[in-house]
Amino acid sequence: MTTTTATTEKKSVTTTERSATAILDRPAESVPLRRPGDRRKILVGFDLGTNASCILAGPAEGKDTTVSKIIPTVVGYAREGLVDGIIANNATTLIGEEALNHRLQMKMIAPLEDGIIAQVEPARDFIRRVRAVIDPTNSAEIRAVIGVPANAGQPAREDIRNCAAGVFDRVLLIPEPFLAALGFRDESRLGQPNYVDPVTNSLFIDIGGGTSDLCLIQGYFPTADDQISLAFAGDAVDKLIEDDLQRTYPNNGLSRATIRSIKEEHSYVGAIRKPIDVKVLIGGKSHTLELGDTIGRACNRLLEKIYPALTTLISRASSDSVAQLLQNIVITGGGSRIRGLDTVIQQKLADDGFEAPKVKLAGPEYKRFVAVGALKAARSAREDQWQHLLA
Repeated sequence: MTTTTATTEKKSVTTTERSATAILDRPAESVPLRRPGDRRKILVGFDLGTNASCILAGPAEGKDTTVSKIIPTVVGYAREGLVDGIIANNATTLIGEEALNHRLQMKMIAPLEDGIIAQVEPARDFIRRVRAVIDPTNSAEIRAVIGVPANAGQPAREDIRNCAAGVFDRVLLIPEPFLAALGFRDESRLGQPNYVDPVTNSLFIDIGGGTSDLCLIQGYFPTADDQISLAFAGDAVDKLIEDDLQRTYPNNGLSRATIRSIKEEHSYVGAIRKPIDVKVLIGGKSHTLELGDTIGRACNRLLEKIYPALTTLISRASSDSVAQLLQNIVITGGGSRIRGLDTVIQQKLADDGFEAPKVKLAGPEYKRFVAVGALKAARSAREDQWQHLLA
């Protein structure tokens, strides 16, 4: 098993990855006609997330999307001594919802932690089965643009390449907030006087399960100084709620999945809201727990982590760009569903003297934006930008 950790240190960016600047406004590459015997090419936008992954795929020829799926990032391995046929086809390895549906019969492993690969073999098994979803015949050449956390270190990038080797044919790794901006971009509105292109000048806050990634997007491929990645996000909030529940209601027996569901339904930031009464089953019996304080403290801790990183990035923007930048701060990822996060951040910026800030939420399609941006990038990538992967 290989374990890597995220880093916010400056890291060198490969020539291939730096050249992704050209992806921004260049039209999709023209694809030569396939000759007899050539393998068909499938392009993939892949958001490999800590808790859930999104894949979009389509043929290199044209702009059709033939695969669009959100898959829980979990791998299940069958336990010893299972009754024959209890799992379809006596499968020994499953991923996503299929694995979760057999959680009692399988050992469940989350291959990612804090946004990066923590367990290499389960991660490879996950990616291998994702490929089977994209190309069931295993006959196509697969080229995937994969999102990585902002400022992911070289070891984390190498783990992705190693897990994808022999599964995908070529890859391109691009920071997730940049891809989210590309996915959020509405090409049909470019040129309209009131539309601010998020790829031209914006600041994206992408709050996932493992990391909160903040990135200045200003029309070029972001450098290390343009990005901050925090290993504090949805999973860390879950852990704070779990620990607080254990102190308040000892031996409650609530699973992390149940706690996550409670958080997703009731999360908020700002002044403490009470009461928030939540009905749960403990030991098979119904109980009502008051969780206003618990949920509020945990979510406000996330806000306390994000806000200083946000103001740091604003301070790094040029004086010529900062006025428009403050009008285009976008929150995406699962954390964007926390009630009041946009308005509280906007008010804090105003209270701290920032001129007319405007913070918006990416909206209900937040789960797809990174993958949408990745597929756009794949369709526009030059031949020399793709990195070959050898099995």
